[in-house]
Amino acid sequence: MKIGSAPASASKPTMDRSRWHLRANAPAVVWLVALVVVVLFHRNIPVSGWLMVHLLLLGAATNSILVWSWHFAQALLRGPTPNNRAMAARLIGLNVAVVLVVVSMVANVWLLTLIGSIGVGLAVALHAVALGRRARTALPSRFGPTVWFYVAACLLLPVGAGVGAALAAGPAGELHVRLLLAHMSVNVLGFVGLAVLGTLMTLLPTMLRTRVADGAETVARHGAIPLLAGVLLIAAGAGAGAVFLCALGLLIYLGGVVYICVPLAKVVRSKPPTTFAPLSALAALIWLLVGLVWLLVLTLSSDGWDSLHRGIETVVPVFAAGFVAQVLGAALTYLLPVVLGGGPAALKHRTAALEKAGWFRVTLSNVALLVSLLPLPSIVRVGTTFLVLVGLAWFLPLLGIALFWKAPVKNDGVSRPAAGTGPAAGTGPAAGAAAVAGYDPAPRRRWGQAAAALTAVVLVMVAGVMADPSVLKVVDQAGAGTAVVATGETTTVEMSMKNMRFHPDMVEVPAGNTLVINLVNEDTMVHDLVTELGADSGRLYPGEKATVEVGVIGADVAAWCSVVGHRQQGMVLSIVAVGAPPADGTDAGTDAGMAGMDHGSATEGPAATFDFMKEPAEGFTAHSAVLPPAPSGTTHEITMKVTEEEREVAPGVSQKLWLFNGTAPGPVLRGKVGDTFKITLVNDGSLGHSIDFHAGALAPDQPMRTINPGESLTYDFTATRAGIWMYHCSTMPMSQHIANGMFGAVIIDPPGLPKVGKEYVLVQSEIYAGAQGGVADLAKIQAEKPDAVVFNGYANQYKFRPLPAKVGERVRIWVLDAGPNRASSFHVIGGQFDTTWSEGRYLLDGSDPTAGAQVLPLAPAQGGFVELEFPEAGNYSFVSHSMVDAERGAAGLFHIEK
Repeated sequence: MKIGSAPASASKPTMDRSRWHLRANAPAVVWLVALVVVVLFHRNIPVSGWLMVHLLLLGAATNSILVWSWHFAQALLRGPTPNNRAMAARLIGLNVAVVLVVVSMVANVWLLTLIGSIGVGLAVALHAVALGRRARTALPSRFGPTVWFYVAACLLLPVGAGVGAALAAGPAGELHVRLLLAHMSVNVLGFVGLAVLGTLMTLLPTMLRTRVADGAETVARHGAIPLLAGVLLIAAGAGAGAVFLCALGLLIYLGGVVYICVPLAKVVRSKPPTTFAPLSALAALIWLLVGLVWLLVLTLSSDGWDSLHRGIETVVPVFAAGFVAQVLGAALTYLLPVVLGGGPAALKHRTAALEKAGWFRVTLSNVALLVSLLPLPSIVRVGTTFLVLVGLAWFLPLLGIALFWKAPVKNDGVSRPAAGTGPAAGTGPAAGAAAVAGYDPAPRRRWGQAAAALTAVVLVMVAGVMADPSVLKVVDQAGAGTAVVATGETTTVEMSMKNMRFHPDMVEVPAGNTLVINLVNEDTMVHDLVTELGADSGRLYPGEKATVEVGVIGADVAAWCSVVGHRQQGMVLSIVAVGAPPADGTDAGTDAGMAGMDHGSATEGPAATFDFMKEPAEGFTAHSAVLPPAPSGTTHEITMKVTEEEREVAPGVSQKLWLFNGTAPGPVLRGKVGDTFKITLVNDGSLGHSIDFHAGALAPDQPMRTINPGESLTYDFTATRAGIWMYHCSTMPMSQHIANGMFGAVIIDPPGLPKVGKEYVLVQSEIYAGAQGGVADLAKIQAEKPDAVVFNGYANQYKFRPLPAKVGERVRIWVLDAGPNRASSFHVIGGQFDTTWSEGRYLLDGSDPTAGAQVLPLAPAQGGFVELEFPEAGNYSFVSHSMVDAERGAAGLFHIEK
């Protein structure tokens, strides 16, 4: 049977079909590329775990199922070939809807989720109707009944999409778990499972270049019934809250899969796979069976919906990476060269390109996936998960090589097809099988590739063991010197993170037991859990979960959140080994045991040292102190991006600062009373941040909330009062976020403020240096022991780059004390202020020529301005007259010329 063969009457239909398949399969490839990008950068992308699942299943897999079910229906059913325009319209509608769903997941806009889900369901339902009509009007054919697998699958997806929309609305507790199980069963087992199993009944024998096994026709007629019944029972059980119905549905579905696999097993036994496509398809079937058995055991053994929830999340990688991704790669590898045509030469080249390193890729993906599911330290699982990505994503560059191949051109410049080609030549599966036959690698080469893949996995595991010796569970590092031997038993603890605390914050574990922590982030910001043994949950966004394999507990163990500042704020965990012998005077659970272990903490490495007399390097540019002119208009729209960058804060001293729009202090905003500011805050950092504008009065709950990496918010306020107002990050620990660069000034001009010759703005702040290249040291902040006090973010910068003015020129200096702790007493040595304005009022308005001021005193977060005229040329120092601060960087010069 020639699946996908085309009429041979003319060349144009073949070319049209090739173009059709290129365009029709392009969206699936784009979604796969997007998936790889998200996997690589998932730490900075909200809800990245479920986003990856939806890019694969909803994006790539759904597109492929629609395209190839249409293709196989045409091959299996006897009847007229339909026009592809309606099919193209359905694909366009589907992808627009999928984009809406993906955007809604990142932006957390439920209305977009609802609209996208309706669009997906409508596009796939219309596809089911079109397939059903073709099946009803077609002439009888041997495997025509398999088209009804596609119809049933496509009728299930709208239901699954609706359940997904309900799930995205955020139901809590048991309802969330039940909806999740229904969503997964209908979409993965129903939509994807029925479509894939219906296809493999004919496609796998074709890949293996052999005949369909006896009994396959009967399976084709009846195989969809237990699958469909099982899916409906699982969904009904989840809807009714009846776990036993879910288990019964899984058992029936598993029986249906086994029923379909019997003739496939006969085929594989008679013709074992030797090339990538059938190997990958066979591996996908095995993972489907593993996932079903695993989920069935979890369902039968769960003591409630909550524990079942965690079980579902552990099985998701099996279905996604093991089953769906592998079968998708197998199908595209085999089918694309066949349908793209171009004659035997093109078919041969494309097939060879897509089959490259087939045994290596299959072995790497499957062995690495198996290892990543084992209860090993997180560093090992992260490494092997990356290998799974490499093995699966290898298909994409190979596809590029295959698609961009061009037929050789002879000397006369004319490209000629190889002998024996024609419009229909090389387009059916028989031709594809013949092409693949030439690429069966020799047994020695096959086993060489498999051995190389196994070596790569072993090397990653060894590297993980070297980085985290707790994988060796005979005597764990926690029990070093205690002679505690592993008991072989496991203590499992349910733990949440909320309000900057672990709940519970103390765990007792019998000495020798292995500790496993099921962790969920119920806070509004990113957290993690690390232990001094090296176990690491990875960064968890709000709502995300992780299982942390701590290892064998032989002595007390310290653990904490490694997000900068969170441990110092009290986010620590004590793991107590009950019954452990004395640890030779050491206490693994003390804070001393955590020295240097605060990942990314400022306390790592030697503290930076300051030389306040040292001149900056040649080419140094001081932070501009010139006040920008007031912008026109009454509405000011500003985007404030949070970044994390290493910057010099004094000669030879670098710190990793958290910045608004790349500067510390952040950009100076300016306006007048009555102006409206629309601020868009974008968090491009690696931890949660926020912004608080003192220049506006409004409820802080929403506009000042902490947003996680990759998120954004809009902050609108109207300036109703004049002054120089502070803005800053208000995420806890707030003192550290301010001290690490997250502050700036908003100047709202007092009405009637006269123009002056020069206008400068100086923001005083403190530096609490961590290690060179580190972040602000929270311990120093809390002890109020700054290393430097500076104007505009850099110690003594205006001593070496003085601020210019002329004799008799009126100079206005706006001053803000950003703190977070030290007060300011702004003074110009050799100058006297005739005008001082502080916190909304004039202290001196310049009207009395006999009145003057020597300082502008400011507490942290206070601001104002002074005005003066310099009587003669020279250099005038300005300082904070808290002299210890002037001596550690809060000083500069005005250079006055005639």
